[in-house]
Amino acid sequence: MSAPHDPFELSARRLTLDLVRRGTEFFGRELQGLTDDELDGDSLLPGWTRRQVVAHVASNARAIGRLAQWADTGAETVMYASMEARNAEIAAGSILSSDALRESWADSAADLDRRWLALADDRWVVPVRNGQGAMVPLRDTVWMRTRELWIHAVDLNHGAGFRDLPEEALERLLGEIVGAWASRGDTGRRLTATDSTHTGYGDPDAAHQVTGSLADLAAWAAGRARSGVTSDAGETPVAARWL
Repeated sequence: MSAPHDPFELSARRLTLDLVRRGTEFFGRELQGLTDDELDGDSLLPGWTRRQVVAHVASNARAIGRLAQWADTGAETVMYASMEARNAEIAAGSILSSDALRESWADSAADLDRRWLALADDRWVVPVRNGQGAMVPLRDTVWMRTRELWIHAVDLNHGAGFRDLPEEALERLLGEIVGAWASRGDTGRRLTATDSTHTGYGDPDAAHQVTGSLADLAAWAAGRARSGVTSDAGETPVAARWL
């Protein structure tokens, strides 16, 4: 049976694929700027070295590639067989030599891009299972990958910040995070960006207002920083988890 018509039109697909490719280039530049010794240094993720972040991003590309294979063939191919399998794949990547790790990352990104390019138009609407166990159309995996690249480039802890992310990525990220909070009943605050035409995120009647630039709000909401953000409730709280 053929898949239903894919509403992921060519123009929209080009825009979303352009954003993920820019994210690949951004991550690649950050990785290229790291010496072999610096790969062993701390990332912004507690308990993770930079090389573990690189291994994770490479593993993520392969996992999303398996979802593309699922959509292409119709045979279920999950991202990871289990959380243990995911962790083992990242651990195996993290102990590669520096050259092999860089090559692994580059190869995984190129392979995923090839898989996306090879997909027929009607494959983008095929439902696949994301990392949280929910069924989503394959087209949503492009944003999943985009988010991984831009955020984890910052997590490499080599000078990049959320200020380097494109506005469209920051806006979508904030909308997603606030939506995740709302789905769990956490609607107690409104996020207001001081430098964006899309200024507000969350319930406009929320008791607490958190204010900052779009980049600072995204960094705070994603659990990466607290600087540049103020709360009318006093000290800015640690943001709730969103994934």
